[in-house]
Amino acid sequence: MKIDKFVLFIILAIVLAYFFPELGVKQVINTISSVGISLIFFFYGLKLSPSKLKAGLKNWKLHILVQVATFILFPLLVLIVKPFLLNQEQETIWLAFFFLAALPSTVSSSVVMVSIAKGNMPAAIFNASISGIIGILVTPLWMGLFVTNDQTSFNFIDIYTKLIVQIILPVVLGLLLQRYLGTFAQKHSSKITLFDKSIILLIIYKSFASSFTNNIFSTVSALDLVLLLAGVLVLFTITYFSTGFIATKLNFNIEDKITAQFCGTKKSLVHGTVFSKIIFGNMAAIGIILLPIMLFHATQILIISVIASKLAKRKV
Repeated sequence: MKIDKFVLFIILAIVLAYFFPELGVKQVINTISSVGISLIFFFYGLKLSPSKLKAGLKNWKLHILVQVATFILFPLLVLIVKPFLLNQEQETIWLAFFFLAALPSTVSSSVVMVSIAKGNMPAAIFNASISGIIGILVTPLWMGLFVTNDQTSFNFIDIYTKLIVQIILPVVLGLLLQRYLGTFAQKHSSKITLFDKSIILLIIYKSFASSFTNNIFSTVSALDLVLLLAGVLVLFTITYFSTGFIATKLNFNIEDKITAQFCGTKKSLVHGTVFSKIIFGNMAAIGIILLPIMLFHATQILIISVIASKLAKRKV
């Protein structure tokens, strides 16, 4: 297995934030990342095919399973652990896990992995796309239950205003201009993906630079970091096999089961980095908040890649 290059660049961004944190706290970086976020979702709107979304509506049982796994099963599994927290450091790590659990699915890797495994591609495109839209509404609602005012200035009106301006309006604008620029977006899809990843890396660098400047990671023990990685693996394993079990009980064919398990266990690093900036603002522990989603991103790509490769060898 080759190591995903994007994962390596994430590690590089964190290393740069550690040695050169001063650049990450400058206003120009904040401005570039804010504009970049809007452009990410503008391009997302250009590439979002209304016809494919309309065609995908028919397989409603599969869609419900994927969205329930993404927005209900994940958060409930993390909520179970909350009564066992012992101190403020663990509370922060738990909040980071809950943020991961509340995030929508990711579009690109979900569709790519389903394609490799010969799953239901139209359903994968539909669920991965609609998940991002649902997440704009649901993720802040989940986080509002546990983000306290002493952690960050959490304000629903302010947050949804930012979401509308930075995400929803660019997506709508992209959809409106799709008939004129849709072909251009598809033709330059690889370059747009590179741009998306560059903005994500910039946000990660900025987030960790802020945390290193405030010495946040000095409060996290080595045991907590080990438990964090273990927690990511446990969370993925439970959701993967749970969605597979339910899909079997619902008599899904192998293609639909693949889509349910692959899309229902994905979490979007794009939305994670964007939402963290909007929901948590300049919260000192923002680097810790992003740790679980980055570990989950790397883990899910590695594990699902292996599974998809094996499934691809079956006779269709």
